[in-house]
Amino acid sequence: MSKREDEVSQGHTSPDALASLLRELKEALEYSIILTPDSEGYLDSIKRWSDEVEKRAGVVVYVGSAQDIASTILLSRKHSISFVVAGGKHSSSGAASTDGGLVIDLAKMRKVEIDTSKKIAKVQGGCIWQDVDEAAANHGLAMVGGTVNHTGVGGLTLGGGYGWLSGRYGLTIDSLLQVQIVLGDGSINTASENENPDLFWAVRGAGHGFGVVSEFVFETHEQKNNIWSGQMIWPASTKLGGVIDFANDLLTKSDPDSAMVLGVTAPPFMTEPAVVATVFHNGSQGAAERIFKPLLNLQPLKNSAQERPYREMNGMMNHAVPYGGRKLSKGACFVPPLSADYVRSLIVDMQKLHQTVPGSRRSIVLFEYLHPEAWCKIPNDATAFANRGRHQNVMIGPFWDNAEDDQKIRLWATEIAKKAEMELERVKEEAGSPAWMEHIGEYGNYDGLLTNARRIFGSNFDKLRSLKIRYDPDNVFDKSHSLLSAREE
Repeated sequence: MSKREDEVSQGHTSPDALASLLRELKEALEYSIILTPDSEGYLDSIKRWSDEVEKRAGVVVYVGSAQDIASTILLSRKHSISFVVAGGKHSSSGAASTDGGLVIDLAKMRKVEIDTSKKIAKVQGGCIWQDVDEAAANHGLAMVGGTVNHTGVGGLTLGGGYGWLSGRYGLTIDSLLQVQIVLGDGSINTASENENPDLFWAVRGAGHGFGVVSEFVFETHEQKNNIWSGQMIWPASTKLGGVIDFANDLLTKSDPDSAMVLGVTAPPFMTEPAVVATVFHNGSQGAAERIFKPLLNLQPLKNSAQERPYREMNGMMNHAVPYGGRKLSKGACFVPPLSADYVRSLIVDMQKLHQTVPGSRRSIVLFEYLHPEAWCKIPNDATAFANRGRHQNVMIGPFWDNAEDDQKIRLWATEIAKKAEMELERVKEEAGSPAWMEHIGEYGNYDGLLTNARRIFGSNFDKLRSLKIRYDPDNVFDKSHSLLSAREE
């Protein structure tokens, strides 16, 4: 674990201070549940998506209202007890865990209200995307959620948010209309384009560093029809080039309703590396099969693609990244066309990892292919999210079994990200370094705190820093990418 991640996870809590805090929390909180290490359900409360970042919190507060969030923040500050905020608990950074401190857990705040007349959704801060997908689908609607539906709405949204509908509607934050957010001083604020617009600007891309969002209001989109989706698998040794060629053509030869995620991994039922494609088309099977015909002609070993309700789509990749076990994610970028030789070199790197780290055969490197036109229509400085462009995301996702390999894995993920950066620089140079490539950085939601904030927020960093000083001068929300420390220089 890096120094930064170690720092953000430490509670440094004295027993007397914790006892005093517990007494006052029990008196002050009206709708919340408070757990300590001897409470029933405590061990479940500290479980995280990755076992590596599980910590033994001194107290877990399942908050039930914005006012209870505010009271918990103020009392934690009063007793100088570090706190973290947990939503979907999907982060592999350690930012939602604490040794001995307090966890503000939003998991009991999972209500979704759909206003069909206005086509908006009010979503409480503890929801996961499955909650939203199900509620919206009941009214023939959908939202730009993540590609894994057990991800928290809050974490994904506050960092930008890409999903299967991004090709048509842009990022998750591009459909965000308003938030209710609790700041470090305990105030409960509404932020939108018309109310606290500077705060709303910051929330859309860097929200983790400004407060606790107790409610999101999203624009919804009509989604009455079924979609076509599924997964296909081939041996990488013979079909990698063909799959990559199709993926590279997809964004130029199809409309924004088609997308795919390409991955390389080592499935347990195969003795050699595999290339995996998760495919999506927002339309009929007939239309999809015409678009994806070259991919189908490569004769996948397995093919689950079929028509299904959209609500099932965001669960399609859940099995690849389940809760439990040691895992992390690290972000990088690429500019199509993706090089098959570059991906083959990554497969070699993964095979070397398999030989030295138990449990690492489940590791995967994913390349997203989503039409970028919708998010590119919005200027890079329109929100705090500073990574709009025609590039695509890479998610480096190692798995492993044993704690003694934690540091080795983090170093490996960082090296793979550096390799992606070198490949990106090669592509830039070959393209003559056009202006649109200048601001390519990383998608912060995939980063895991392994990259500093200047790289994540680029040209928006200085404005974010000034807003951080205005809205969180005491740096109460210091568990995400730091906007105030010298480390970001």
